[in-house]
Amino acid sequence: MHIAQPDTASIPTQRTLRSGLGTAHAKAILIGEHAAVYGAPAMAIPVLDAVANARLAPAERGILETELYRGPVEGAPSGLTPVIIALHHALQRVGYPTGGASLAVTSNIPMRRGLGSSATVAAAVVDAVVAATGIQLDQWTRWELVQEAETVAHGTPSGIDAAAVLASGPIFYRRGQSQSVPVGGDGFTFVLADTGEPSSTATAVARVRQRRDHKPAFVDSRIEKLADLTHAAAEACQAGSVHLVGAAMNEGQEALRDLGVSCDSLDRLVESARDAGAVGAKLTGGGMGGCIIALAPTGGADALAAVLRTSGATRTWISTMEAAA
Repeated sequence: MHIAQPDTASIPTQRTLRSGLGTAHAKAILIGEHAAVYGAPAMAIPVLDAVANARLAPAERGILETELYRGPVEGAPSGLTPVIIALHHALQRVGYPTGGASLAVTSNIPMRRGLGSSATVAAAVVDAVVAATGIQLDQWTRWELVQEAETVAHGTPSGIDAAAVLASGPIFYRRGQSQSVPVGGDGFTFVLADTGEPSSTATAVARVRQRRDHKPAFVDSRIEKLADLTHAAAEACQAGSVHLVGAAMNEGQEALRDLGVSCDSLDRLVESARDAGAVGAKLTGGGMGGCIIALAPTGGADALAAVLRTSGATRTWISTMEAAA
Protein backbone atom coordinates (compact mmCIF):
# COMPACT_ATOMS: atom_id res chain seq x y z
CA MET A 1 0.00 0.00 0.00
CA HIS A 2 1.40 3.33 -1.05
CA ILE A 3 -0.20 6.27 0.71
CA ALA A 4 -0.79 8.95 -1.92
CA GLN A 5 -2.14 12.47 -1.54
CA PRO A 6 -5.94 12.66 -1.87
CA ASP A 7 -8.02 14.62 -4.34
CA THR A 8 -10.10 16.72 -1.96
CA ALA A 9 -11.78 18.69 -4.73
CA SER A 10 -14.34 15.90 -5.22
CA ILE A 11 -15.52 15.92 -1.58
CA PRO A 12 -18.87 17.69 -1.24
CA THR A 13 -19.39 20.44 1.30
CA GLN A 14 -22.52 19.00 2.92
CA ARG A 15 -24.18 15.59 3.25
CA THR A 16 -27.03 14.11 5.26
CA LEU A 17 -26.00 11.95 8.20
CA ARG A 18 -27.45 8.44 8.51
CA SER A 19 -26.61 5.71 10.99
CA GLY A 20 -23.33 4.02 10.21
CA LEU A 21 -21.06 1.33 11.65
CA GLY A 22 -17.28 1.28 11.43
CA THR A 23 -15.03 -1.60 12.45
CA ALA A 24 -11.24 -1.78 12.65
CA HIS A 25 -8.72 -4.35 13.85
CA ALA A 26 -5.69 -4.09 16.10
CA LYS A 27 -2.08 -4.48 14.99
CA ALA A 28 1.18 -5.93 16.25
CA ILE A 29 4.68 -4.82 15.37
CA LEU A 30 6.48 -7.86 14.03
CA ILE A 31 9.86 -6.16 14.10
CA GLY A 32 11.38 -2.68 14.06
CA GLU A 33 9.67 -0.99 17.01
CA HIS A 34 11.66 1.96 18.38
CA ALA A 35 13.87 1.95 15.30
CA ALA A 36 10.94 3.46 13.38
CA VAL A 37 11.13 6.52 15.64
CA TYR A 38 14.55 7.25 14.11
CA GLY A 39 13.48 6.79 10.51
CA ALA A 40 14.32 3.10 10.21
CA PRO A 41 11.74 0.66 8.77
CA ALA A 42 9.37 -1.51 10.75
CA MET A 43 7.01 -4.31 9.86
CA ALA A 44 3.52 -4.80 11.30
CA ILE A 45 0.74 -7.38 11.01
CA PRO A 46 -3.02 -7.17 11.60
CA VAL A 47 -4.62 -8.78 14.65
CA LEU A 48 -8.06 -9.53 13.29
CA ASP A 49 -9.58 -10.97 16.48
CA ALA A 50 -8.97 -7.77 18.44
CA VAL A 51 -11.41 -5.16 17.15
CA ALA A 52 -13.09 -1.85 17.86
CA ASN A 53 -16.58 -0.92 16.67
CA ALA A 54 -18.02 2.56 16.33
CA ARG A 55 -21.68 3.32 15.65
CA LEU A 56 -22.62 6.83 14.53
CA ALA A 57 -26.17 8.16 14.42
CA PRO A 58 -27.82 11.56 13.99
CA ALA A 59 -28.65 13.35 17.24
CA GLU A 60 -29.73 16.78 18.42
CA ARG A 61 -26.46 17.21 20.29
CA GLY A 62 -23.09 15.47 20.44
CA ILE A 63 -23.29 12.35 22.62
CA LEU A 64 -20.45 9.93 23.37
CA GLU A 65 -20.95 6.39 24.72
CA THR A 66 -17.93 4.31 25.76
CA GLU A 67 -17.02 1.97 28.60
CA LEU A 68 -15.30 4.91 30.31
CA TYR A 69 -17.91 7.62 29.81
CA ARG A 70 -21.46 8.22 28.63
CA GLY A 71 -22.75 11.70 28.13
CA PRO A 72 -22.34 14.95 26.19
CA VAL A 73 -19.17 15.19 24.13
CA GLU A 74 -18.20 18.46 25.82
CA GLY A 75 -18.12 16.70 29.21
CA ALA A 76 -15.93 13.79 28.15
CA PRO A 77 -12.66 13.22 30.07
CA SER A 78 -9.39 14.18 28.44
CA GLY A 79 -8.49 10.53 27.82
CA LEU A 80 -11.22 10.41 25.17
CA THR A 81 -9.95 13.47 23.30
CA PRO A 82 -8.38 11.35 20.50
CA VAL A 83 -11.77 9.73 19.87
CA ILE A 84 -13.45 13.12 19.65
CA ILE A 85 -10.69 14.45 17.39
CA ALA A 86 -11.17 11.49 15.02
CA LEU A 87 -14.94 12.10 14.94
CA HIS A 88 -14.84 15.86 14.49
CA HIS A 89 -12.05 15.89 11.92
CA ALA A 90 -13.70 13.15 9.88
CA LEU A 91 -17.06 14.96 9.95
CA GLN A 92 -15.37 18.21 8.96
CA ARG A 93 -13.56 16.46 6.12
CA VAL A 94 -16.85 15.27 4.62
CA GLY A 95 -18.60 18.59 5.21
CA TYR A 96 -20.91 17.68 8.07
CA PRO A 97 -21.32 19.74 11.28
CA THR A 98 -19.72 18.19 14.34
CA GLY A 99 -22.49 18.91 16.84
CA GLY A 100 -25.26 16.62 15.66
CA ALA A 101 -23.98 13.11 16.10
CA SER A 102 -24.19 10.34 18.68
CA LEU A 103 -21.14 8.06 18.79
CA ALA A 104 -21.02 4.69 20.59
CA VAL A 105 -17.66 2.90 20.78
CA THR A 106 -16.92 -0.65 21.94
CA SER A 107 -13.57 -2.44 21.87
CA ASN A 108 -12.10 -5.73 23.05
CA ILE A 109 -8.53 -4.41 22.72
CA PRO A 110 -6.80 -3.77 26.04
CA MET A 111 -5.40 -0.29 26.33
CA ARG A 112 -1.67 0.40 26.67
CA ARG A 113 -0.57 -3.02 25.48
CA GLY A 114 1.16 -2.09 22.21
CA LEU A 115 -1.71 -3.36 20.06
CA GLY A 116 -2.74 0.04 18.70
CA SER A 117 -5.90 0.46 20.74
CA SER A 118 -6.21 4.22 20.18
CA ALA A 119 -5.44 3.95 16.45
CA THR A 120 -7.95 1.13 16.04
CA VAL A 121 -10.72 3.11 17.73
CA ALA A 122 -9.89 6.16 15.60
CA ALA A 123 -10.02 4.04 12.43
CA ALA A 124 -13.39 2.60 13.44
CA VAL A 125 -14.72 6.11 14.07
CA VAL A 126 -13.49 7.37 10.69
CA ASP A 127 -15.11 4.44 8.92
CA ALA A 128 -18.35 5.00 10.84
CA VAL A 129 -18.39 8.53 9.43
CA VAL A 130 -17.83 7.08 5.96
CA ALA A 131 -20.74 4.67 6.45
CA ALA A 132 -23.03 7.32 7.90
CA THR A 133 -22.40 9.91 5.19
CA GLY A 134 -21.90 7.71 2.15
CA ILE A 135 -18.70 9.57 1.26
CA GLN A 136 -15.76 7.32 0.48
CA LEU A 137 -12.37 8.49 1.69
CA ASP A 138 -9.16 7.30 0.06
CA GLN A 139 -6.51 5.45 2.04
CA TRP A 140 -4.29 8.49 2.50
CA THR A 141 -7.14 10.55 3.98
CA ARG A 142 -8.16 7.74 6.32
CA TRP A 143 -4.53 7.39 7.45
CA GLU A 144 -4.24 11.16 7.92
CA LEU A 145 -7.36 11.31 10.10
CA VAL A 146 -6.24 8.39 12.27
CA GLN A 147 -2.77 9.91 12.54
CA GLU A 148 -4.23 13.21 13.74
CA ALA A 149 -5.97 11.36 16.57
CA GLU A 150 -2.78 9.43 17.30
CA THR A 151 -0.82 12.67 17.56
CA VAL A 152 -3.20 13.81 20.30
CA ALA A 153 -2.87 10.44 22.03
CA HIS A 154 0.90 9.95 21.78
CA GLY A 155 2.58 13.22 20.84
CA THR A 156 4.81 12.34 17.89
CA PRO A 157 3.78 8.90 16.58
CA SER A 158 5.74 7.36 13.72
CA GLY A 159 2.54 6.64 11.80
CA ILE A 160 2.93 2.88 11.66
CA ASP A 161 -0.04 2.23 13.95
CA ALA A 162 -2.33 4.32 11.76
CA ALA A 163 -1.13 2.47 8.66
CA ALA A 164 -1.28 -1.00 10.22
CA VAL A 165 -4.83 -0.79 11.58
CA LEU A 166 -6.03 0.18 8.10
CA ALA A 167 -4.18 -2.63 6.32
CA SER A 168 -5.57 -6.09 5.63
CA GLY A 169 -2.17 -7.82 5.69
CA PRO A 170 1.43 -7.32 6.77
CA ILE A 171 3.02 -3.99 5.92
CA PHE A 172 6.52 -2.59 5.61
CA TYR A 173 6.56 0.99 6.90
CA ARG A 174 9.16 3.74 6.78
CA ARG A 175 8.93 7.52 7.13
CA GLY A 176 5.23 7.78 6.33
CA GLN A 177 5.35 5.34 3.43
CA SER A 178 3.63 1.98 3.71
CA GLN A 179 3.58 -0.98 1.36
CA SER A 180 2.07 -4.44 1.65
CA VAL A 181 4.36 -7.42 2.14
CA PRO A 182 3.49 -10.53 0.09
CA VAL A 183 3.22 -13.74 2.09
CA GLY A 184 4.81 -16.85 0.63
CA GLY A 185 5.02 -20.53 1.49
CA ASP A 186 2.24 -21.86 3.69
CA GLY A 187 1.79 -18.58 5.53
CA PHE A 188 2.52 -17.76 9.16
CA THR A 189 0.60 -18.03 12.40
CA PHE A 190 1.44 -15.84 15.36
CA VAL A 191 0.33 -15.95 18.98
CA LEU A 192 0.15 -12.72 20.96
CA ALA A 193 0.18 -12.87 24.74
CA ASP A 194 -0.61 -10.08 27.18
CA THR A 195 1.54 -9.70 30.30
CA GLY A 196 -1.33 -7.85 31.94
CA GLU A 197 0.99 -4.93 32.63
CA PRO A 198 0.30 -1.59 30.93
CA SER A 199 2.92 -0.20 28.60
CA SER A 200 3.57 3.49 27.93
CA THR A 201 4.98 4.05 24.46
CA ALA A 202 5.94 7.61 25.37
CA THR A 203 7.88 6.43 28.43
CA ALA A 204 9.65 3.68 26.48
CA VAL A 205 10.56 6.04 23.64
CA ALA A 206 11.91 8.54 26.18
CA ARG A 207 14.03 5.82 27.77
CA VAL A 208 15.62 4.91 24.44
CA ARG A 209 16.20 8.58 23.64
CA GLN A 210 17.86 9.13 27.01
CA ARG A 211 20.07 6.08 26.50
CA ARG A 212 20.97 7.36 23.04
CA ASP A 213 21.98 10.73 24.51
CA HIS A 214 24.46 8.93 26.77
CA LYS A 215 25.56 6.13 24.43
CA PRO A 216 24.79 7.23 20.86
CA ALA A 217 27.02 4.68 19.12
CA PHE A 218 25.61 1.81 21.17
CA VAL A 219 21.97 2.74 20.57
CA ASP A 220 22.49 3.56 16.89
CA SER A 221 24.08 0.16 16.33
CA ARG A 222 20.95 -1.51 17.75
CA ILE A 223 18.69 0.67 15.63
CA GLU A 224 20.71 -0.30 12.54
CA LYS A 225 20.45 -3.94 13.60
CA LEU A 226 16.67 -3.67 13.89
CA ALA A 227 16.54 -2.02 10.46
CA ASP A 228 18.55 -4.89 8.94
CA LEU A 229 16.33 -7.44 10.67
CA THR A 230 13.19 -5.72 9.36
CA HIS A 231 14.44 -6.01 5.79
CA ALA A 232 15.38 -9.65 6.44
CA ALA A 233 11.97 -10.44 7.95
CA ALA A 234 10.13 -8.88 4.99
CA GLU A 235 12.20 -10.91 2.53
CA ALA A 236 11.71 -14.07 4.58
CA CYS A 237 7.96 -13.45 4.76
CA GLN A 238 7.78 -13.16 0.99
CA ALA A 239 9.86 -16.34 0.62
CA GLY A 240 7.66 -18.18 3.11
CA SER A 241 10.57 -19.02 5.41
CA VAL A 242 9.23 -19.60 8.90
CA HIS A 243 12.74 -20.30 10.19
CA LEU A 244 14.19 -17.00 8.94
CA VAL A 245 11.26 -14.91 10.21
CA GLY A 246 11.61 -16.56 13.61
CA ALA A 247 15.36 -15.97 13.67
CA ALA A 248 14.84 -12.27 12.90
CA MET A 249 12.32 -12.04 15.74
CA ASN A 250 14.71 -13.63 18.22
CA GLU A 251 17.55 -11.30 17.25
CA GLY A 252 15.15 -8.36 17.40
CA GLN A 253 14.29 -9.21 20.99
CA GLU A 254 17.95 -9.11 21.96
CA ALA A 255 18.35 -5.68 20.36
CA LEU A 256 15.29 -4.40 22.21
CA ARG A 257 16.64 -5.79 25.48
CA ASP A 258 19.86 -3.88 24.82
CA LEU A 259 17.77 -0.73 24.34
CA GLY A 260 16.26 -1.26 27.79
CA VAL A 261 12.61 -1.69 26.82
CA SER A 262 12.08 -5.33 27.76
CA CYS A 263 11.21 -6.32 31.35
CA ASP A 264 10.89 -9.40 33.52
CA SER A 265 7.29 -10.17 32.59
CA LEU A 266 8.02 -9.89 28.87
CA ASP A 267 11.21 -11.94 29.20
CA ARG A 268 9.34 -14.71 31.03
CA LEU A 269 6.69 -15.02 28.34
CA VAL A 270 9.31 -14.91 25.57
CA GLU A 271 11.24 -17.71 27.26
CA SER A 272 8.07 -19.72 27.83
CA ALA A 273 7.09 -19.34 24.19
CA ARG A 274 10.47 -20.55 22.96
CA ASP A 275 10.47 -23.45 25.42
CA ALA A 276 7.03 -24.42 24.09
CA GLY A 277 8.30 -24.60 20.51
CA ALA A 278 7.84 -21.08 19.18
CA VAL A 279 10.08 -20.52 16.17
CA GLY A 280 10.66 -16.94 17.32
CA ALA A 281 9.38 -14.70 20.11
CA LYS A 282 9.82 -11.08 21.14
CA LEU A 283 8.05 -8.15 22.70
CA THR A 284 5.77 -6.15 20.44
CA GLY A 285 5.17 -2.41 20.66
CA GLY A 286 6.79 -0.01 23.08
CA GLY A 287 7.75 -2.62 25.65
CA MET A 288 8.17 -2.13 29.41
CA GLY A 289 4.98 -4.16 29.76
CA GLY A 290 2.36 -4.97 27.17
CA CYS A 291 2.50 -8.00 24.91
CA ILE A 292 4.79 -10.47 23.21
CA ILE A 293 4.42 -11.96 19.75
CA ALA A 294 5.47 -15.54 19.06
CA LEU A 295 5.71 -17.37 15.73
CA ALA A 296 3.97 -20.72 16.16
CA PRO A 297 5.19 -23.96 14.62
CA THR A 298 2.88 -25.48 12.01
CA GLY A 299 -0.34 -26.56 13.67
CA GLY A 300 0.87 -25.52 17.10
CA ALA A 301 -0.80 -22.16 17.71
CA ASP A 302 -3.52 -23.35 20.08
CA ALA A 303 -1.09 -25.35 22.20
CA LEU A 304 1.35 -22.44 22.31
CA ALA A 305 -1.40 -20.04 23.39
CA ALA A 306 -2.41 -22.45 26.16
CA VAL A 307 1.16 -22.66 27.45
CA LEU A 308 1.46 -18.88 27.50
CA ARG A 309 -1.75 -18.52 29.48
CA THR A 310 -0.46 -21.11 31.94
CA SER A 311 2.77 -19.11 32.13
CA GLY A 312 0.97 -15.97 33.24
CA ALA A 313 -0.47 -14.33 30.13
CA THR A 314 -3.79 -12.70 30.97
CA ARG A 315 -5.10 -13.30 27.45
CA THR A 316 -3.90 -14.45 24.04
CA TRP A 317 -4.79 -13.88 20.41
CA ILE A 318 -3.94 -15.87 17.30
CA SER A 319 -3.19 -14.05 14.05
CA THR A 320 -2.73 -15.93 10.79
CA MET A 321 -1.13 -14.45 7.68
CA GLU A 322 -2.39 -16.46 4.71
CA ALA A 323 -0.09 -17.06 1.76
CA ALA A 324 -0.85 -15.13 -1.38
CA ALA A 325 -2.95 -17.09 -3.87
